[in-house]
Amino acid sequence: MAAVSLSVSTVKPLGDRVFVKVSASEEKTAGGILLPDTAKEKPQVGEVSAVGPGKRGEGDSYQGLEVKVGDQVLYSKYAGTDIKLGNEDYVLLSEKDILAIVG
Repeated sequence: MAAVSLSVSTVKPLGDRVFVKVSASEEKTAGGILLPDTAKEKPQVGEVSAVGPGKRGEGDSYQGLEVKVGDQVLYSKYAGTDIKLGNEDYVLLSEKDILAIVG
């Protein structure tokens, strides 16, 4: 999937969406072999940069999200939309695609 490039300064997710800054992928294997870009796996860990208000409940109320800005999260490998903001990689995904908060 191609990444979407944006030239904006802020992104505010809607609903139960979460905006995650992708962690850098491994440059070499445990044995010391350098990996080319085509052989690197897509990272599944990142830091939450922004969160939406949550799922809309009855009336005008929102059910808050379990994650907050600054949390390190593990998410599904093929989830979300890849976004390039400046020279940083992000992924915009639904809260249900987040598997765990890592400490």
